[in-house]
Amino acid sequence: MKTNYFLVAIATLFIFSACPIVNAQDWPQFLGPDRNSKSAQKGILKSWPEGGPEVLWSVNVGIGYGGPVVKNNKVYLLDRDETGDIMRCFDLQNGKELWKFSYDAPGDIPFPGSRSVPVVDDKHVYSSGPYGDLYCFDINTQKVVWKKNIWKDYGGGNIPMWAISQCPVIYNDLLIVASQAPDAGVVAYNKLTGDVVWKTPNLGNVSYVSPKVLKIHGEDHVVWVASSTNAYTDPDAPKTKGKVVGLDPRTGKTLWTFADWECIISVPCPVEAGDNKLLIAGGYDRGATMIQVNKNGDGTFNTSELFTTLEFGDQTKPPLFHNGYFYAMFRTNQKRDGMVCMDMNGKIMWKTNRNPDFDRGSMILADGLILATNGLKGVYLIQPDPTAFKAISSAEILGNGQNWAPIALADGKLLVRDQEKMLCLKVAQ
Repeated sequence: MKTNYFLVAIATLFIFSACPIVNAQDWPQFLGPDRNSKSAQKGILKSWPEGGPEVLWSVNVGIGYGGPVVKNNKVYLLDRDETGDIMRCFDLQNGKELWKFSYDAPGDIPFPGSRSVPVVDDKHVYSSGPYGDLYCFDINTQKVVWKKNIWKDYGGGNIPMWAISQCPVIYNDLLIVASQAPDAGVVAYNKLTGDVVWKTPNLGNVSYVSPKVLKIHGEDHVVWVASSTNAYTDPDAPKTKGKVVGLDPRTGKTLWTFADWECIISVPCPVEAGDNKLLIAGGYDRGATMIQVNKNGDGTFNTSELFTTLEFGDQTKPPLFHNGYFYAMFRTNQKRDGMVCMDMNGKIMWKTNRNPDFDRGSMILADGLILATNGLKGVYLIQPDPTAFKAISSAEILGNGQNWAPIALADGKLLVRDQEKMLCLKVAQ
């Protein structure tokens, strides 16, 4: 087995007028307000200076892949040092650190560092560390309200190879995460007390996918993806396919299952594609599969596969869906397809390959434009277009290393990080 085969399976996180006014919109969770990499921000700058967008401030951070969230002009980041995890809070306007809370969480894994993106509401910020430490902090007192361990509490032994990479999701009064330990699959906690409201049995092989709440036939379903057997890390394990499951968010009951997914290290969560269609993307041994979730006359559900392609995928983020087309960064140890555009039927519209190169970066759609990091040193402003790749502006402002963290956008400010610092960039008028 070659270690670099698994290089990237980490888990690993607005308005314009004639007189420019920018209204703040929060970025409270992984992939933004609706968990789909889209922002209502308007007034996005239509071009950048030669050196890139203005850097308003920067702060030092530890190594890792965890991204920030924003609520009420405060930035929250789960950082990490050599001894444990650190919840950090910054002022969005100037980068001043307002408070931090550290706790011991020792461990040693390949490609060490932070993994996940917190979620924040009006009173609390929640985070899940790479060793399963789930914390609820009061954002006003900065004190711990409750804490759990989503791995050890459910019979977990050795931590998964790429650690826990959960980005929790809030649903009404629940906080939902995927434990994946032997005695639990997806778990819902009372977000105020930490009490377990429901939990599923173990749902399959280790995955690095966070749960996502999607509308299926007008109903809320919690959707999660399990990997297929990873024969490279566990050659003696029974060979089983991965699956996509839809759960009732109130009870955890399994509503439907698609049982023909074969990505050995799943990371991206599903993408809602309209008409009860979901695009499931991956990297290792799979590209992407479009599934249809059907509702039967008796109220039950079933699934069908619409197509599978090996020419489109994304190893670390879900593709971006816009005007009937998907955009993703498809880089694997076998492929260097760069940014790729695909239509609803699986037809590849274009690939950038290495010109320009995109390597597990992050994207946000705002004001009809794509703001992106390329996973390397670059940040990009892109016009989404199915006919060709159209870069408007770009600049190399990030340091060397795997700059794969999810980005965030709030109040016209783009938050990006590399392996040493987090930058706040002015990207709107």
